[in-house]
Amino acid sequence: MSSIETVDIAVIGAGLGGAAAMALLDHAGFSVHTFEQAPEFHRIGAGIHIGPNVMKIFREIGLEERLATIGSHPDFWFSRDGNTGEYLSKIRLGDFAKKEYGAPYITIHRGDMHAVQIEALPQDRVHFGHKLTAIDEREDDVLLSFDNGRRVAAKLVIGADGINSAIREMLLGVEKPRFSGWVGHRALVNVEKLRASGLEFEACVKWWWEASRHIMAYDTKGDGSEYYYVTGVPVDGWEHDTAFVDSSREEMEAIFGNSHPVVNALIDATEEVTKWPFWSRDPLNLWSRGRLCLLGDACHPMRPHMAQGACMAIEDAAVLTRCLTECGTENYGEAFQLYEQTRLERATRVQTISNANTWLKEPEDPAWVYAYDPLTAPLG
Repeated sequence: MSSIETVDIAVIGAGLGGAAAMALLDHAGFSVHTFEQAPEFHRIGAGIHIGPNVMKIFREIGLEERLATIGSHPDFWFSRDGNTGEYLSKIRLGDFAKKEYGAPYITIHRGDMHAVQIEALPQDRVHFGHKLTAIDEREDDVLLSFDNGRRVAAKLVIGADGINSAIREMLLGVEKPRFSGWVGHRALVNVEKLRASGLEFEACVKWWWEASRHIMAYDTKGDGSEYYYVTGVPVDGWEHDTAFVDSSREEMEAIFGNSHPVVNALIDATEEVTKWPFWSRDPLNLWSRGRLCLLGDACHPMRPHMAQGACMAIEDAAVLTRCLTECGTENYGEAFQLYEQTRLERATRVQTISNANTWLKEPEDPAWVYAYDPLTAPLG
């Protein structure tokens, strides 16, 4: 039997939310280790939006400037009719966001952002190749067993392990996520081919059709050298056992072809495209129990239609850190309760609007999302 190591706080999952949780807890003076099942870091994923609400958090841990340098800074987020090109709504970003909301709004490749987050962590406390296989809640700690034989006793455990969270299963039992009835096609397109079309491709735009079918397209690098899209398409079911499958330009043409010239050019510039299911869970009735606590997709997964899923996970991490700082780790029950009271209403509101896919279909004021500061907002 392997020996048991002890740690104060164990974060399960080193994705965007888990990496943020470790950085913030470490910055606040806590002793924290992160355990990730992937064998090593890879530049995976796709485009992502990071609003001012989360850039303020990256400022706190010294990453804002680096991310702002890599990412694109759209002046607007436009919503347009996919057939006529008519503008349905737009929100001001760019310099306006900095002035009005207190930080920039960027669009960036998820892998580039994740790399910056991982590089900034204390490397001796980030443990890749650790798939959690068992959790044993004991009187004074939680015993974590991993598939590589390692066993770790943690005073507190934070589940940042996504929609299929092992920590969530421990709290609420085994329940598979529900297929939402939607899939997303994801592609980085051929920028040279886009430019050759002679058309204008806006830095951040969502194209809409009937039944909320859409394409969200945007720059993922500040120099405009990478352009990405993700779709939302209602379908009858998902029959595949894999996380995603290959799609094709032909499939994109069948769904979105004969639309506005910019949309047609976007599809024409598609070389490799994959298709992903969107999964759902109902809002949870608890986010913690005992020494276990959840954040991000582990407790409020959402479809990506509001571009706030990762932002909510990072906001969670910031508020949870504040609550543990305020209450102390010895009063973890009080801290977890304060965290849930602070986060539940906001995260559920964003989850509900994201899943309904109504964000920016009509003009609206996004200040309630972007002006929020997780570092100073009232707790409780």
